[in-house]
Amino acid sequence: MNVLTDQDTAQTTGGLAGKLAGKAKELTGSLIGDNDRAREGRLQQTQVAAEAEARSAAGEARQSADEADLIREKKEAELERARLQNEVDAQKREQDIERDRQQAEREASAEAVRRQADAERERAAQESAAQSTADRAERERLAAAKDEIRLEQQAREAEARANAIDTKENS
Repeated sequence: MNVLTDQDTAQTTGGLAGKLAGKAKELTGSLIGDNDRAREGRLQQTQVAAEAEARSAAGEARQSADEADLIREKKEAELERARLQNEVDAQKREQDIERDRQQAEREASAEAVRRQADAERERAAQESAAQSTADRAERERLAAAKDEIRLEQQAREAEARANAIDTKENS
């Protein structure tokens, strides 16, 4: 009778126990001359080695997948950082544009105030010049009126003298 039965094989096929069971089957089969048992032992050892290799490959695949996920997450973080930086830069540009617009408005307002003040000074200067001209014209009119009055008085005085001389001569 075999030390390990087919039922035992089904229950002990993995890991170190499976490898030992396979080796035991191989040795038992070789010792008793049961080539099928020896072959089954070798197959079980090969299967255990293949499963170990598959677990190792699966672990490496998981590690590669984890590394790929990490790289993807890093790229996503870099893209998000770049997007946020672009957003911050856009906001700064908008603030700069708004600041420049406000500065231009202040300068335009100051220029308008300056021009209005210049226009007011020009109007005041023109009014002053007009008033001076009017005052000078009034002084000249008054001087002409005084001259006229003086000349009329002289003319009346001359006429009165002439009349007085005529009256003397006719008397």
